[in-house]
Amino acid sequence: MLWPMAGAWAEEEATALGDRDRGGEIFAQCAGCHMVGPNAKNRIGPHLNGVFDRRAGAVDGFSYSKSLKRAAADGLTWDFEHLDAYLENPKALVSGTRMSFDGLKSPQDRHDVLAYLRQFSDNPQDIPEAAPTAQAREVDLPPDILAIVGDREYGAYLASECTTCHQPDGSDKGIPSITLWPTEDFVIAMHAYKRKLRSHPVMQMMAERLSDEEIAALAAYFAELE
Repeated sequence: MLWPMAGAWAEEEATALGDRDRGGEIFAQCAGCHMVGPNAKNRIGPHLNGVFDRRAGAVDGFSYSKSLKRAAADGLTWDFEHLDAYLENPKALVSGTRMSFDGLKSPQDRHDVLAYLRQFSDNPQDIPEAAPTAQAREVDLPPDILAIVGDREYGAYLASECTTCHQPDGSDKGIPSITLWPTEDFVIAMHAYKRKLRSHPVMQMMAERLSDEEIAALAAYFAELE
């Protein structure tokens, strides 16, 4: 399958963008996996700086799914049309994507999010980069907890309980992927469950039983799981 190549941004596409302030609020649903802004880094998903008119699968240092790599090889480019389609239903556009998101069914919601993201792409040149959008951590952990270097082999032993639900190959099957999750993000999320700041009761129970060293070990294991 060959994807249409993106060209210069058409005027009618620009007018389809929505309310960027509202889009920033909706983007909170995406922020657990994606970062955007000057200090953005890859998390479970790639950072979204410069996403408009970028060839799919092009963020350095991010390990993409095989399906996304195939789509990129076929020419998929993140122009307005394809970003809109992907936000509506990721798996309809790229069937094997690891993106565990059901999509935004409302066109207005999608266009508001795209207006928000558009601030962080500097192509064409007359649209400047937006100011930093710092996002507070869910849990402000002491530096000594974040500094724990997890034992990956011990993490592999502990992970058998996790993989009864989470798929080691990174597919979601209705349950979010934790494969290739950056270690710090993993640790913060587990401590958020432990303190009941994240609401899933099963995850709260699992996290409550884990020591700081065990959480670090699991983080080390899943961060490098291929």
